[in-house]
Amino acid sequence: MIGTKPLYPALPRLTHDERVQLWLFLGFALLLLAAGLGLRDPWPSDEPRFALVARQMVETGQWLFPHRGIELYADKPPLFMWLQACAYWLTRGWRGWFLLPSLAAGMGTLALTYDLGRRLWNHRAGLFAAIAVLFVLQFTYQMKRAQIDPMITFWITLANWGLLLHLLRGPNWRAYALGCFAAGLGVITKGVGFLALLMLVPYAWACLRSPERVARPGWTNPRWLLAIPAFVLPVFAWGLPMLLVAHFRGTPEYHAYVHDILFHQTLGRATGSWSHPQPPWYFINIILLDWFPLSLLYIGGVPRWWRALREGETRMTLPLIWSILILIFFSLQTGKRDVYIMPAIPMVALALAPCIGDMLRTRWLRWSAFGIGLSGGIVIIITGALALHGHDVAHFNQIVVVRGLEDQRNAICWMIISIGAALAVSAAVCRPRHGVVGLLAGLTGLWFIWSLWAYPLLNASSSAAGVMREARAYVGPTASIGLVGPREENMFMAIGPTREFGMTEPAATQFARATAWQAKDPAHRWIFSLDAAMGQCVERAKAHPLGHSNRRQWWLFRAGAVVPGCTP
Repeated sequence: MIGTKPLYPALPRLTHDERVQLWLFLGFALLLLAAGLGLRDPWPSDEPRFALVARQMVETGQWLFPHRGIELYADKPPLFMWLQACAYWLTRGWRGWFLLPSLAAGMGTLALTYDLGRRLWNHRAGLFAAIAVLFVLQFTYQMKRAQIDPMITFWITLANWGLLLHLLRGPNWRAYALGCFAAGLGVITKGVGFLALLMLVPYAWACLRSPERVARPGWTNPRWLLAIPAFVLPVFAWGLPMLLVAHFRGTPEYHAYVHDILFHQTLGRATGSWSHPQPPWYFINIILLDWFPLSLLYIGGVPRWWRALREGETRMTLPLIWSILILIFFSLQTGKRDVYIMPAIPMVALALAPCIGDMLRTRWLRWSAFGIGLSGGIVIIITGALALHGHDVAHFNQIVVVRGLEDQRNAICWMIISIGAALAVSAAVCRPRHGVVGLLAGLTGLWFIWSLWAYPLLNASSSAAGVMREARAYVGPTASIGLVGPREENMFMAIGPTREFGMTEPAATQFARATAWQAKDPAHRWIFSLDAAMGQCVERAKAHPLGHSNRRQWWLFRAGAVVPGCTP
């Protein structure tokens, strides 16, 4: 066997000051990511869907076969919804339960990023890398959302953590097995967890190019095969019970679920996404704008990356090449979304980790951060002031009307002005000498204002809480409401007795079923309907308009408003 000794010496214990710095950072990160927890309900897109499925898991006991209302939900593997269901069960319905898995994923990702940076370089590099990840706009925004992407980012980061420890500081077969197991957990979260295993590609290249810079336990070592059982264990733990239950139940809907979740959604989307078509260069804007302010470091990072490639510095090149492979993988697919490449953020920060301290002392970075913070804040202040005085800046007035936010219009304008003030004042106070600190302070203000002000301000409209509360108040506490053309947020926020008629059914079918149901007890049954789903089959003069919610018009009507024999 070749090179069984660890490549790097044992890690020194953290000093007292280093422990204080680490705990201060983790406490600040928790405060930033958890700000606003409990102040809002699930918002589209995706949040109400996953929260609805998770709540139904607890209420019905259907954990293997998730339901969205009366229909099976096969769009995503169930792991993330299992975690949400556990959070719901533990908190007994506390309002912020649906955000807890994302919060845990965000904190876990930061901790893993720090630990990798410390193990590969030192405490300072690890801390800089974790701070860089925390302030990436896309990262913070998504970790404050209840979508699957924060969780898949954590699983892939955990997988990379285990693989890099083995490949660079190893041999470490336990870390290697853990990394492969985490990749398997990523598969039953979104399907793309296997991408973490691409880390073996730059490792193989490094074994040829810079064999003295990687751990080399030998390719013939049989323990490399640990990847197979570790990776497939979580997949089989979910898949085998599902297949057995579907087989013994034997109904067409369960067989269709199995085929859809295994071949169409998990395997199909993991190898070739078809939704959200975008051009091959789509992700360029993401890594420049959505990854700000990390993207400011590219200017100084690219020359250092090129030097690392020439010199065979594997601690930088392995995470960097892996990130490039992820970018290429998703760029070649037709369907693209900004969050697809989010798992690469920690690895890009890690590839920059040893350089960040030097770059912070450069004049160009300090002045760039200062200029962006000051000018950006001033532009936002002017935008908010113009909107406050009635100007339709960036279609602001139209957005307010479509989302039913007329009563909150002035408050929204003042919130925008406050965000701009936080950026501009922070930059002015810190001045160019501490421009980076000023920019990060301004972004901190932005996230706290958004979390503590926007959440309660926009919640009624964005979550459908307002329109569902108004519907229940109008019909009374005991009447039944049939839902036609509902979104998941309407079903999740519905109050009192409700009935739905299949979300994936055509609107005309839902309308026909709903009116037939209503006709059996017209005195106690109302229909809550999307405007487009009614067509010309409801007399608007006899119906009650509920206004706009999430850019949609909603109505409430009794049987007397239905045009006899009409099909929308």
